[in-house]
Amino acid sequence: MIQNIILGGGCFWCVEAIFQTVKGVTEVVSGYAGGDTQNPNYQEICTGKTGHAEVIKVYFDSAKIELSEILDIFFHLHDPTTPNRQGNDVGTQYRSVVFYDKPDQKEIIQNAIKDAQKDWKDTIVTEVLADQVFYPAENYHQNYFNNNQSAGYCQVIISPKLTKLKEKYFQKVN
Repeated sequence: MIQNIILGGGCFWCVEAIFQTVKGVTEVVSGYAGGDTQNPNYQEICTGKTGHAEVIKVYFDSAKIELSEILDIFFHLHDPTTPNRQGNDVGTQYRSVVFYDKPDQKEIIQNAIKDAQKDWKDTIVTEVLADQVFYPAENYHQNYFNNNQSAGYCQVIISPKLTKLKEKYFQKVN
């Protein structure tokens, strides 16, 4: 059964690239959620005034990977203890957030946070919110890493995250 979850963990290019490699994930779409502006664009998001976060919508086959596994990967691919910041990316658009669309997902998310907290010294500040309107990002943001692997950001930021993920979750990724 195909389910989905919306995750925000900093720059959507990084989060998208990682989840595209996870077995059981059928599709990943970069976009925006959690704000008040209708049909926002990247330039508006970058101002931090729209209230939206850069997010990905992950579609996954729950017969192949459980939501708890998706969340385990999510809580280890970014720092969920820093509000409105991931590395050099600063602003509310880079906050750690999970949007759920089914009530039973909320409990799974809360349990995943409890489990992940064991691995973090500081308190996890990830927001857990009911499903919001998801706006797909512009086409040039989709599949960004795969289309731009030679770009500096991809080599310096995304590639090391992929390597780290493969070491920790080698049985789950291609």
